[in-house]
Amino acid sequence: MVWDNLRAHHAATADRRFETLLDPARADDFSATAGDMVLDYAKTNIDAAARDLLFALLDQTGVAAKREAMFTGAAINETEGRAVLHTALRNLDGGPVMVDGADVMPDVLATLARMADFARAVRDGGYQGQGGAITDVVNIGIGGSDLGPAMAVRALAPYHDGPRCHFVSNVDPADIAAVLRRCDPATTLVIVASKTFTTIETMTNARTAQAWMSGSVSDTGAQFAALSTAADKTAAFGIAPSRVFGFADWVGGRYSLWGPIGLSLMIAIGPEAFRAFLRGAQAMDQHFRAADWHENLPALLAVVGIWHNQICGYPTRAVLPYDNNLNRLPAYLQQLEMESNGKGVAMDGTDLPVVSGPVVWGEPGTNGQHAFYQLIHQGTGVVPCEFLVAARGHEDDLHHQHQLLVANCLAQSEALMRGRNLDEARASIADKFTGDELDRQARHRVFTGNRPSVTIAYPQLTPFVLGQVIALYEHRVFVEGVVLGLNSYDQWGVELGKELATALQPVVEGRAGLDGKDASTAALVGFLQRNGV
Repeated sequence: MVWDNLRAHHAATADRRFETLLDPARADDFSATAGDMVLDYAKTNIDAAARDLLFALLDQTGVAAKREAMFTGAAINETEGRAVLHTALRNLDGGPVMVDGADVMPDVLATLARMADFARAVRDGGYQGQGGAITDVVNIGIGGSDLGPAMAVRALAPYHDGPRCHFVSNVDPADIAAVLRRCDPATTLVIVASKTFTTIETMTNARTAQAWMSGSVSDTGAQFAALSTAADKTAAFGIAPSRVFGFADWVGGRYSLWGPIGLSLMIAIGPEAFRAFLRGAQAMDQHFRAADWHENLPALLAVVGIWHNQICGYPTRAVLPYDNNLNRLPAYLQQLEMESNGKGVAMDGTDLPVVSGPVVWGEPGTNGQHAFYQLIHQGTGVVPCEFLVAARGHEDDLHHQHQLLVANCLAQSEALMRGRNLDEARASIADKFTGDELDRQARHRVFTGNRPSVTIAYPQLTPFVLGQVIALYEHRVFVEGVVLGLNSYDQWGVELGKELATALQPVVEGRAGLDGKDASTAALVGFLQRNGV
């Protein structure tokens, strides 16, 4: 079995210093490109034999066939009986996409055109609030309806030439209060992102925004838009159909940025830049669909992840973008990867025979260097790292500072690989200490090294490149899910807590008793009620 062969190979090579493998030939062989993007995975302990076994795993688990099924509209989300077609949202000129015998592309392109018309009107003043041209856009959503657009709007800040964009997700009143106090209700557009228009957190915040706006705006509904399929509910809220943008059930929340959920991004950067963003994702789709495994960036990123998590047993993965504008990317990937593949049940309903994915976390460099990199370098556990870096920033007059940023990024991956042995540590402080104290101090300066990383590099973070990056990670999740034999496109684990919260709300409010509640929950409710909840 391939899994067993991979584990045996890891056991035989685990103590090897993979730095010794790294010559010019390996640097070339263990990297791949898609357009102007390069993925370097040479700083790992994966050798040619391990890579062949990992590619055999892709073949054994039918990744290629499942990939074609996804792109052609088959219902690969088997627990919900749905196709998985976020790729169709960026299929700008790729031909028909059939679902249940019907081509979905005319509706997709028509919705995109409606979004573009509305975005242009908001940006050029054709659409106005009661107080004149729109100055602020407030996107209210949660999960994929927030994380995706909030991340992308921040990532493409250098391209903003439209109204200011704000994001509200948390039902904590501090979140929406902080945003609304920075806005003028008479010149604010509120976008409510909820497919069903029933999401408790989102609709609670939407009603709060409506009440806030009603203090100075006579027709609040005229300054709201909805990203929803519930036309009856949006109409009841006062939102005209022309400002309602729906999307099909074959688009999951965490994969929805490419369509109506991306309206705030389109308003911020303009329809043309938004289409460039879609083009980048489409280019990665085409690459993923056509490239051989050894050249296929999503497949390579996936097998590296499988090697580190399922084979080596490393429980976490750090995503470290050396771009401050990508400061929300780790949070976005937390949902994308952990909600998709954080499962314990295989597609056939049996218990999953392998662990189902790492904890994903991270922060931008260089901030992380002065925070958690201590653990990455000298902690007892190994944390595989994924670095992202651009050759150029957007601040041309500060290019020297960007060069320092790049140097830091490359230095970190080199340091993780090389480390520092005891003799080197002694030599570095021999002028300060002697004898036993020299040895003691030197021990604190030893870095074990042999810690793996990959680096994703590109010329500049443009809308096109951001589309590439996000699609790369989407397809990486798909490949890992197929290999592990689970459904990456449902999220039943989200439901139980939501159900219990609905049941607990009247208890917390004092409208219902504590019958049936466990002693811990009852005690906590009592404490919070005594203190003003």
